[in-house]
Amino acid sequence: MKRIIQVTAVVGALTMTLAACGSAPEPASTTTDAASTPTAAAIDFKACIVSDAGGFDDKSFNQLSYEGTKKAATELGAEFVGVESDSETDFQPNLESLVNEKCNLIVAVGFALSAATVESATANPDIEYVLIDDAADNNFDGTKDAENVKPLLYDTAQAAFLAGYLSAGYSQAGKVGTFGGQPYPTVTIFMDGFKQGVEYYNTQKGKSVQVIGYTSGEDGLFTGGFEANDTAKGIAAQVIDQGADVLLPVGGPIYQSAIAAIQDSGRDIALIGVDADLFETDTSTDNIVLTSIQKKMDVSAYDAVMAAGKGSFDPNAYVGTLDNGGVGLAPLHNFESKVDPALWTEVQALQQDIIDGKVKVTSYLAK
Repeated sequence: MKRIIQVTAVVGALTMTLAACGSAPEPASTTTDAASTPTAAAIDFKACIVSDAGGFDDKSFNQLSYEGTKKAATELGAEFVGVESDSETDFQPNLESLVNEKCNLIVAVGFALSAATVESATANPDIEYVLIDDAADNNFDGTKDAENVKPLLYDTAQAAFLAGYLSAGYSQAGKVGTFGGQPYPTVTIFMDGFKQGVEYYNTQKGKSVQVIGYTSGEDGLFTGGFEANDTAKGIAAQVIDQGADVLLPVGGPIYQSAIAAIQDSGRDIALIGVDADLFETDTSTDNIVLTSIQKKMDVSAYDAVMAAGKGSFDPNAYVGTLDNGGVGLAPLHNFESKVDPALWTEVQALQQDIIDGKVKVTSYLAK
């Protein structure tokens, strides 16, 4: 069942109306770098967003995208509507409901919505669309399938490279592990970067830290979905049983299953978060998260909505990198005292080397 969250702007205030069976997620700490300004006088603009099946409270990319979109709508003084999807069958009708809401801009969260978003955008050329985490190129010919769609993409391999190097240096077992939800490029880009970072550490230090759970492409461990369930827990346990003491689960809520497997193991195993800074979005992870590989979707969604609301929508694709701040590595937080300061200094220097082009990170977005 879809859940609609609607906020209507009036001069100097917002009036919130909740429809259907859901409610807005509680505000969470985010990594947004955009400056906060008071709510603007109301404008004739409606910013809308539709989630994938994870919902807006997934403590990951749906939540970040929601927060960035809503923040922009508030600052613009625009109307705001959010619709949550429970499954893939909700994507098309949810997008159609936002078209019927007379939205000026529709933000679609996640590669799973790509086909439905392109279909909606093609049928409604006067509406502006933002597609998060997909190029809107469903026939893979190298061009967008609809001109009124702005793709927001993230070269997370760069930040994952840093996480791999850090993990290799932190590991006492000489084994680190990763697994994913499904072998989509937006998932394996994390795993590729992570593996490259471990390999770079080995080359620089003359070590042989192993990566368990992933080789390349579809050659790795995948849960078959993005739900926190027994399958995800079992795969996490499989990686742990092979001796890994750092674990990178890539796939939104499946990190919760990884934590359960870590707790059952009774071993001291560190977790690497993805998308959001898990230390900030899920405080229950405070003492288990070494760092997180961030896709700053709140910032890029905010920027795209602000531009559209001001009449300067740019349909060209955005690619987040270390250089432009669109991806990054979260602070060590409670692990700061556990990580060798020299190692962390090396990670910071490595980040600059990647930005300067001295160290190359391979990914499908590297071009």
